Amino acid sequence: MWLKPEEVLLKNALKLWLMERSNDYFVLQRRRGYREEGGGGLTGLLVGTLDSVLDSTAKVAPFRILHQTPDSQVYLSIACGANREEITKHWEWLEQNIMKTLSVFDSNEDITNFVQGKIRGLIAEEGKHSFAKEDDPEKFREALLKFEKCFGLPEQEKLVTYYSCSYWKGRVPCQGWLYLSTNFLSFYSFLLGSEIKLIISWDAVSKLEKTSNVILTESIHVCSQGENHYFSMFLHINQTYLLMEQLANYAIKRIFDKETFDNDPILDDPLQITKRGLENRAHSEQFNAFFRLPKEETLKEVHECFLWVPFSHFNAHGKMCISENYICFASQDGNLCSVIIPLREVLAIDKTNDSSKSVIISIKGKTAFRFSEVKEFEQLVAKLRLKCGAASTQYHDISTEVPISSESVDPSDDIEVQSLICQKECSKTVNTEALMTVFHPQDLETLNSKTLKEKMKEQSWNILFTECGRGVSMFRTKKTQDLVVRGIPETLRGELWMLFSGAVNDMAANPGYYAEVVEQSLGTCNLATEEIERDLRRSLPEHPAFQSDTGISALRRVLTAYAFRNPKIGYCQAMNILTSVLLLYAKEEEAFWLLVAVCERMLPDYFNRRIIGALVDQAVFEELIRDHLPQLTEHMTDMTFFSSVSLSWFLTLFISVLPIESAVNVVDCFFYDGIKAILQLGLAILDYNLDKLLACKDDAEAVTALNRFFDNVTNKDSPLPSSVQQGSNVSDEKSSHIRVDITDLIRESNEKYGNIRCEDIYSMRCRNRLYVIQTLEETTKQNVREISKWIQRDFYAEVLNSKLLLILLKLRVVSQDVKLSLHELDELYVIFKRELFFSYYWCLRAPVLKHHDPSLPYLEQYQIDCQQFRVLYHLLSPWAHSANRDSLALWTFRLLDENSDCLINFKEFSSAIDIMYNGSFTEKLKVLFKLHIPPAYTEVKYKDPSKGDELSKEELLYFSQLHVSKPAKEKEAESAKNSPEKVAIYSVFKDTI
Repeated sequence: MWLKPEEVLLKNALKLWLMERSNDYFVLQRRRGYREEGGGGLTGLLVGTLDSVLDSTAKVAPFRILHQTPDSQVYLSIACGANREEITKHWEWLEQNIMKTLSVFDSNEDITNFVQGKIRGLIAEEGKHSFAKEDDPEKFREALLKFEKCFGLPEQEKLVTYYSCSYWKGRVPCQGWLYLSTNFLSFYSFLLGSEIKLIISWDAVSKLEKTSNVILTESIHVCSQGENHYFSMFLHINQTYLLMEQLANYAIKRIFDKETFDNDPILDDPLQITKRGLENRAHSEQFNAFFRLPKEETLKEVHECFLWVPFSHFNAHGKMCISENYICFASQDGNLCSVIIPLREVLAIDKTNDSSKSVIISIKGKTAFRFSEVKEFEQLVAKLRLKCGAASTQYHDISTEVPISSESVDPSDDIEVQSLICQKECSKTVNTEALMTVFHPQDLETLNSKTLKEKMKEQSWNILFTECGRGVSMFRTKKTQDLVVRGIPETLRGELWMLFSGAVNDMAANPGYYAEVVEQSLGTCNLATEEIERDLRRSLPEHPAFQSDTGISALRRVLTAYAFRNPKIGYCQAMNILTSVLLLYAKEEEAFWLLVAVCERMLPDYFNRRIIGALVDQAVFEELIRDHLPQLTEHMTDMTFFSSVSLSWFLTLFISVLPIESAVNVVDCFFYDGIKAILQLGLAILDYNLDKLLACKDDAEAVTALNRFFDNVTNKDSPLPSSVQQGSNVSDEKSSHIRVDITDLIRESNEKYGNIRCEDIYSMRCRNRLYVIQTLEETTKQNVREISKWIQRDFYAEVLNSKLLLILLKLRVVSQDVKLSLHELDELYVIFKRELFFSYYWCLRAPVLKHHDPSLPYLEQYQIDCQQFRVLYHLLSPWAHSANRDSLALWTFRLLDENSDCLINFKEFSSAIDIMYNGSFTEKLKVLFKLHIPPAYTEVKYKDPSKGDELSKEELLYFSQLHVSKPAKEKEAESAKNSPEKVAIYSVFKDTI
């Protein structure tokens, strides 16, 4: 590898290097101890240790070339090599292209300048085709060379970054280098002759966490395939951990969420994955989650500044965060002040002329925000004006305090007008009012205590709107949270759900979208629509709104439209319960966008076949129980109890276990605080019932205690009619139990567990996601193994009469009795899956895992093409040592590809490997015969005779896709006639095959 020329003082390096070649201008040297008998003795061991621990060009590669200036002790390093062949190639290039030219220069300075220019030109040319970009630091180029030399991974494997650290082997720390690449975590250490080389695939990581103990202050714990690895002594451990966490999660996503990668050019191309890119992506994800912005938003800039809060008359210190379409602010102190400003609402952007370095943003509704002490505020104003096209206003027209007008207009009014215009043609089918407005209109003449309390709530919110503004750009403070905890008034619930969830931004960005999707999805018939029809009348059946065609039709349209929009999710049980509550308080189109916000942003991966998101949050919940309720953890022998009990809490936001009038208060808090509110409430419920749970002798008794508690949760301030309320319909027997008001319960959850931070929950989600997915994979494999054992033990007749048959039919396990052991099958499957996984990721511009179909049975989910089969054939087949092994691989693939889709699954692959190793002589001969007749056989013509019998990837894929048009029997006969050497085989086996 060519290196950026750097000065080397040769006098101090003679003990570490041996000269192999030299001339008047260049010297080729070999590292002492490399390729010497006995390793070069003690000096060789010390040099090897230096090479591993230290980090410089001379201490990475065993060979180097120096440019020497006559009569000088200073040399320039210009190239290094991992082996003799590589460095010799560089030396010969210098002799042929540089040596002849140097004689024409008059001075040594001109010679040195010429050599340096040539080498820099070679580096620039090399960078166009290399994974190390031109702007990478020189040390990264050196680390890349060492990474490739030490681990022997394919050259397409992209090194993201590297760190110096210690790896703990038992109780002994080994200093070395940790390399993080797109698919692997790798570690290398060489100390006094002892070499440690570790390679861990990211998709095999089941646990990744930061730990500390008496010996290690802070370390990173990696668990892979049951083995624990600990790394410590990082300079920036948080940064390192964040990158490792991202790379591990991206590897999992490539397996189970390939659509994310297909639609993401950055993740789909390993060349685009860099340390800086990963860090920016992590910050963007946290930014979007905190402010509830569309997931397409990318955090562009962050500025530390002060925001003037007019109703409190003080400047809140915090950070201004800017993305493509939003300007957001969050305070760093405990005032919980935050603001979201969509650029679509901005009317003008100004700057002050005084020393306050202020930026003033005016929006619709006579509202303005003043950000002061902004660094480079003039450049920021120019960029923001360009971004949103806002005009400048005269500064003297704006008060220095930038008050919020008491007559501020709700910006969502414009959105509603656009939506109504777009829905005009579909007004006959789409409801434009919330169902609660239609079925429970407020009776202004009848005033009771509950109605008066509801009016007082509305008045409190109106006062807040006067102070903080109304709409998407309102100030969100501690007072806002306190009002949400008390319960949002019935008349404001739909509006505030839209604001706090961020659904208002989705609807504003897609005017008329819902009406179009409804029209397109009407009349469609598929599995999702059938399941929707089956569950329609099971959604809040006791509520009058869903005892009528109005409510049922609206629910059908929203669920069908979402299934049409997102076929990956389609429809999942629990969506009907959630959507029915949304329709009670939000207009139909708003309910649709609220459902989008919940399914795609706030509760990711909840509503799919595996409900991975819910399982992840349950794992987070168990972790919080261990931290905050340790006595309960000690009492419960099996923590899975909490998972089984709380699954419905997470999937339905407590709607399925609490009375409707209490559940809506939980939904209020969920839209404001996200999953944090559900976790806090879950902890508060367990804490409230702690004594009863500790007294329970088994799980059934604990479940009964919790169900009795939920039946006695009330909402004493609910204005809903008694005919609708569920908590008021309890029996006399249950009424003897203590009633718990939902408002008090939510307030207590905030007081006791409000210190749980959103950032911590995000980190716990990432950490537990690895464990959950790896556990699901292992559990499924265990199920396959157990059923295979039943089959192999001839218990099939017993299985037919047992419930296990249902599992057998569902998994469609391989029923044929292969001779490979279960352990061999397991290892074979790992190799099969890994080849599919890596080959597609290393192949640029190829759809990642496009042949993975999670809807298929476990052993048929992953399918490989002919190129991937060839790699595995060469690696595993005992027939791969023949001269025409590529042709045999091609024909074997075509034989296994019975449906001619140019893909084979593991079931087919394992059957072929089993015959090759464990088949009888007759079975192997049959297979060989079939390989030489159509449809398996096809004549192979090599385009490049110089390569012998080796087929290129393009040739292989071409021949694998050729279809046979003639009937098989006719082909067999014709093949036998035209191939004399096959006549004997054909005559023997034509009756048996």
